[in-house]
Amino acid sequence: MDTDALKEKVVACLQTIYDPELPVNIYELGLIYEVNVLPITNVQIVMTLTAPGCPAAQSLPVEVDQKVRQIEGVNDVHVAVTWTPPWNKSMMSEAAQLELGMM
Repeated sequence: MDTDALKEKVVACLQTIYDPELPVNIYELGLIYEVNVLPITNVQIVMTLTAPGCPAAQSLPVEVDQKVRQIEGVNDVHVAVTWTPPWNKSMMSEAAQLELGMM
């Protein structure tokens, strides 16, 4: 499987994971900063959370790791949480902003 096809599968998987406090998936919320597929089909994900004290700080990165590992063709997964740049509402997709009544 080529890396572009695998990356598409990873993004589709991320779109099934929801922030526990908002009715929007983490991809549309803008919490995923990077998705990289290395030639050996290792997946690296750089993500953030809505706030450092977010109740999902412990569970969300683990859920991302576990779900992406289940994708056929994925060899290994590394999820890194960063606070730079800090997340803000402008990072949400238009669909997420509409869903939350912000547009």
